Amino acid sequence: MSAGLKAVIFDMDGVLMDSEDLWRQAMIQAYGEFGMPVSIEQCKQTMGMRIHEVTQLWLKHFNSKAANNEVVDRVVALLLNLIEKEGKFIAGIPEILDHLQQKQIPMGLATSSSVELMEAILHKLGIRHYLKSRVSAEALTFGKPHPEVFLNCAAELKIAPQYCLVIEDSLNGVIAAKAAQMKVIAVPDSDHQKDQRFLVADYLYTTMPETLPLIRKLF
Repeated sequence: MSAGLKAVIFDMDGVLMDSEDLWRQAMIQAYGEFGMPVSIEQCKQTMGMRIHEVTQLWLKHFNSKAANNEVVDRVVALLLNLIEKEGKFIAGIPEILDHLQQKQIPMGLATSSSVELMEAILHKLGIRHYLKSRVSAEALTFGKPHPEVFLNCAAELKIAPQYCLVIEDSLNGVIAAKAAQMKVIAVPDSDHQKDQRFLVADYLYTTMPETLPLIRKLF
């Protein structure tokens, strides 16, 4: 093991499950139904934020009188259906999980998504047993880019933050993990790979399978 690392904390959407596009489909349809024609590009700008925060942003932008909870409930209902029908692993994740389990490395999950969505994705992928800690930022005081969700996950794992390695795909998530004083592997999607702000991460890759040699070296 290198650099004293003792645990791995995963983001969920876009890291464990290929769900960012499912999120965008659900948001575009739901927001459109409430008279808020949000584009794919606009959806990409809010990656890593909590859904209530994203919805409030667009309610204000479109000067809508719709209730935040009502809009969020519609987004989530559409997303849960898409997850059940189309949800699949990010390529390379099964191999990473298996390697870390074989090495008896504690693993956690720190997500901006709700507990309901977290449980739906873990059930769909069948990976709940890998994760000793599963933390949603849904009910926390702060969401990413604040480090609270990562710090809570590390506390549940009983591992000091500086000994945790985070795997993230969003800039908000990378900032949150670095603010928690953790090491970070960033794997941004193809639309964000040229964003120079991702250079704040300790390691930067374009696809998840490319991270496996590093993870085998670190653990």
